[in-house]
Amino acid sequence: MIVTFCGHTRFPKSSGYEQKLLTFLEKEIGDQYAEMYLGGYGEFDNFAYDCCKKYQKTHPNVSLVFVTPYLTIAYQRNQLQYQETKYDSILYPEIEDKPKRYAITYRNKYMVEKADYVVAYVSHDWGGAYTTYKHAKRKDKKIFNLAEF
Repeated sequence: MIVTFCGHTRFPKSSGYEQKLLTFLEKEIGDQYAEMYLGGYGEFDNFAYDCCKKYQKTHPNVSLVFVTPYLTIAYQRNQLQYQETKYDSILYPEIEDKPKRYAITYRNKYMVEKADYVVAYVSHDWGGAYTTYKHAKRKDKKIFNLAEF
């Protein structure tokens, strides 16, 4: 099973949202094997990572996967070495033929298309998180939106 996450850069982190997410993971995943596809940018991504890391402590069948949008030498040197210390693995979707300025958008589409569940925090109808959320709806993915938008 694959669970991916999308949310606005600005996110009002709270213990209530954390409890909702952990309860969702327990209900939908439990002890089965799951990969958590994480993006690693912005406040929501940091929140999702922290929750998944906490969940993983009591559910060893969970793997945290950083899905990187870039594979340049500079990015590897500056970012991926750090990400290797946080995640169980790093995945690069085959998007090198896409313009670099759209790499995150294509990476997000890839994550949604691979996912069984999309956990979101989408509270308004603009921006990259909303675009990813709409893509998940078009692909008829199971979506759990913490913002109940």
